Amino acid sequence: MRLSEFRRAVEIEFGGAYGAVITRDLVLNDVGGVTAEVALSHGRDARDVWLALCVAANIPEVRRYGVGQRSAEM
Repeated sequence: MRLSEFRRAVEIEFGGAYGAVITRDLVLNDVGGVTAEVALSHGRDARDVWLALCVAANIPEVRRYGVGQRSAEM
């Protein structure tokens, strides 16, 4: 997952304003007890951060995979 795909997935799942808040403020245990923004700035894989965010926010598994990724037609 590219960073742009991560950002798109956050936008789709949480919306713009809330997505910005949740990536800045929600601590994610699965990536070392830091926020998504901190994890990404420390070089963590965007896919790992996305999945950790989904776990922390109780996103159903059916909405975790592929969200935000560009389609094959793009």
